Amino acid sequence: MKRIFYLLFSVFLFFQLFPVTRENPPVTAEITLPNEVKIILKRSCYDCHSNETVWPFYSYIFPVSYLVTKHVTEGREELNFSEFGNLAERKQKKKIYEIWEQVDEGEMPPKDYQLLHPNSQLSDADKEILKNWANQFSEESE
Repeated sequence: MKRIFYLLFSVFLFFQLFPVTRENPPVTAEITLPNEVKIILKRSCYDCHSNETVWPFYSYIFPVSYLVTKHVTEGREELNFSEFGNLAERKQKKKIYEIWEQVDEGEMPPKDYQLLHPNSQLSDADKEILKNWANQFSEESE
């Protein structure tokens, strides 16, 4: 049993020598937001969906570091508020409405993220603000 523990601990230490890349590229075309919406999105979404990620201490520890960087990479690929202005106007409107759909369906912010970041949870008032904001863009595109 001790040998297994030492082996696992050695593997754990070995992988600490190969950190994953945690970078925040420059903000190139940030989304323009009403202040009340910006506060909500910065608190609940920006860590995975912008180039302004706050990397928590556990993002430096294997194997969690790999999971966190994977989530951030995937989040930025799907929606990146720091590069949002580079999208065509029609695509921006679509993405904004998709934000509301994800929130309304309870998919965003993800439950595992909320466990580690309780302040990311959206109140009913937050959801109403996001819904009203998103609905402005769905009406414009019709």
